[in-house]
Amino acid sequence: MKKQTFLLTMLLLFAFTVFGQNCSTFYPLEKGTQFQITNYNKKGAVITTASHRVSTVKNSGGNTEATLTTEMKDEKGKVITEGEYTIQCNGKEVSLDVTSLLSPDLFQQFEGMETDIKGTNVVIPNTLTEGQTLPDASMEMKIDMGGIPMNMTVLMTDRKVLGTESVTTPAGTFDCYVIGYTSTVKMGMNRTGSAKQWLAKGVGLVKQEDYNKKGKLTGSAQLTEFSKP
Repeated sequence: MKKQTFLLTMLLLFAFTVFGQNCSTFYPLEKGTQFQITNYNKKGAVITTASHRVSTVKNSGGNTEATLTTEMKDEKGKVITEGEYTIQCNGKEVSLDVTSLLSPDLFQQFEGMETDIKGTNVVIPNTLTEGQTLPDASMEMKIDMGGIPMNMTVLMTDRKVLGTESVTTPAGTFDCYVIGYTSTVKMGMNRTGSAKQWLAKGVGLVKQEDYNKKGKLTGSAQLTEFSKP
């Protein structure tokens, strides 16, 4: 099994919680914090389950940097990748690595291939208000498919705070801010859609839904486990 050291998020896709107690409002990065994000296809069937753990936290000059380890399993419980990533906080905002733009289905597609990833990080301010616009983010990935090079670009644009909602998942019930954005994948041809993310204070990503350009659901993710030391 190949270990990958680039930042996975997903979810983001994914999804965090706990950076030093006074550094981030939404991502409590405290050593030993653990959480699990489960990803589903458009029919609600499990695609992958990603377990995250805050392994180290460093504070320097008012900034905090946390390293998280990850283990992603497929729908049958087979480990398909392990890795680690970092999250940075400066007291005003959190910066998530660009690989958080890589969805689980794409990650599975490129499993075992050599990749080179760069781009602009996903920024989450400590203070969110309805109607607030957020910085765009992007990721460029070069893939070596057995000697055949391929390039892919993922864009997260038009990010905006849509409002607040209460969300219930297997991990509990959370009061969340809803962030919407336009998502674009460029790889040979362009594929544009949209997404919504639900973020809770002290928890991070609770839920995400992805839609195609016609507004139909294509996939989702939710927080299924969460624990603090």
